[in-house]
Amino acid sequence: MLKAVHSILQHDLNSSATSPIGIAGHKLPFFDKRYIRTCACYLTLLSSALYNVYMEYKDYYKILGVDKKATEDDVKKAYRKLAMKLHPDRNPGNKAAEEKFKEINEAYEVLRDKEKRARYDQLGDSYQRWQQTGGAPGNFNWEQWTSGAPGGRTTQVDMDDLFGGLGGFSDFFSSIFGGMPGTATRQTTRRTRQPASYEQPVQITLEEAYKGAARALQVDGRRLEGKIPPGAKNGTRVRLGGMGPAGSDIYLVIEVAPDSRFERKGNDLYGEVTVDLYTAVLGGQVRVPTMTSEVVLTIPAGTQPGQKIRLAGRGMPELRNPQIFGDMYVTVKVQLPRQLSAKQRELFEQLRKS
Repeated sequence: MLKAVHSILQHDLNSSATSPIGIAGHKLPFFDKRYIRTCACYLTLLSSALYNVYMEYKDYYKILGVDKKATEDDVKKAYRKLAMKLHPDRNPGNKAAEEKFKEINEAYEVLRDKEKRARYDQLGDSYQRWQQTGGAPGNFNWEQWTSGAPGGRTTQVDMDDLFGGLGGFSDFFSSIFGGMPGTATRQTTRRTRQPASYEQPVQITLEEAYKGAARALQVDGRRLEGKIPPGAKNGTRVRLGGMGPAGSDIYLVIEVAPDSRFERKGNDLYGEVTVDLYTAVLGGQVRVPTMTSEVVLTIPAGTQPGQKIRLAGRGMPELRNPQIFGDMYVTVKVQLPRQLSAKQRELFEQLRKS
């Protein structure tokens, strides 16, 4: 492209008119209108050529490890898994992990948004067709995707990124999506827009979900504390209003880790207790754990294997009303004796005949 522009310039110079033009009353004999027009054309095309050389296409689907047909839930699950693995708090001083963390946040910012994803898919189809025709890296025409971005042209504004100043999004993202609503990048439109929100996956234990918890964050060099209310469950979003970059909101997306003692269904908890044959047949008492302490559970006589016994109010607190609790259900498992003495066998034979 640079050679083509140079040829245009030489052609216009060789055939240019010699009539001078005036600037502020002074005549410039060596610069005519055609020369200035040609120079302007040259600089415009040169800028476009250099822009194309240094623009790099980013495969957001590959970055998150999902298929192009991935659902919104698929994208969210993939992002959360990678974010937990690559978060700077888990990889202190690891620059490679830091760069990958920024990449997955950029990819998620696009693929979670329907409008951005649709625009990105159109660009991807165009880029793929161009590659199939033998297009070489650096020669793709980005102009139709950048100057035509919704929201108009943009002006450069430096912004710190989330969680410790990790830097802004890539030039690719800023150029393609910088003018779209809900985009917070190093480039922002001249018009004032609502700052974008950020999501940060946070894993807590079941005990923390029961009592409530807190997590510390580093944002723009500031240490913030996000409080997680009692009753939080998988997918609960805790809003930190206006605490992110440029006054944006941060949402802590909660993931409750599996617990070895209980299974959670809504606000109810499910556990198990093992009793011997004699307790199941004759009845008795056993101690079972709850979220606060061990309690005595009464086993009625004739309890069947797999039977559930309800402990009212021993479940999880309601998220919106933590004074109300779900229930706990204990499944009774009966352990049969593997070996019987002669006397025990005789007694069982008598029971079978009776």
